Amino acid sequence: MNPEQRRLLALAVAGDRDALGTLLEQFGPAIEHALRIDPRWQGAIDPSDVMQVTYIEAFLRIGGFEVERAAAFPAWLRQVAENNLRDAIRALESQGGGPRQRRVDVGPSDASYVGLLDLLASSVNTPSVSVRHGEAREFLYAALDRLPSDYAQAVRLYDLEGRPIDEVAAALGRSAGAVHMLRLRAHDRLRELLGSPSRILDTRA
Repeated sequence: MNPEQRRLLALAVAGDRDALGTLLEQFGPAIEHALRIDPRWQGAIDPSDVMQVTYIEAFLRIGGFEVERAAAFPAWLRQVAENNLRDAIRALESQGGGPRQRRVDVGPSDASYVGLLDLLASSVNTPSVSVRHGEAREFLYAALDRLPSDYAQAVRLYDLEGRPIDEVAAALGRSAGAVHMLRLRAHDRLRELLGSPSRILDTRA
């Protein structure tokens, strides 16, 4: 990175969204061009899908980037993109006859909210797993309000309403692969919130 890019990175880490946007404009196209998608999945996912989710992740995670490692920023962004692509392909493969991707069993009343909390908490050791029924709805409403809108919509439509992936993709105006990426990254963010349930509940006060 040149001195100007290092300056922009320092601003981005400090919370300057415009500075990060400039960096993404500079580094994103080359990363997108280098992505390789198996021909089997090119109808379901596009490099631009990968980068759209990657840019959202960059805005969410840049605050934890160490400015002293400025030279590693392009590699960091590329790794985020490759992780998104990998996870989308795994999700698409799971719907094509392999091990089924786990999803929430949609039921009456608050059952889908409880199911989603159980799914998210399966890898998190936190008291929040004991939240049930009406509390589950309130808990997830608060958490979803803290997510980027596309992340929240993917979870609401796919996990909580149980809509088919093609229907969710049409509602969001995105490909099936993009929906899978949005949903998986949303689950990551929700798990982070599950680790500190008081932070969520406080937002509803």
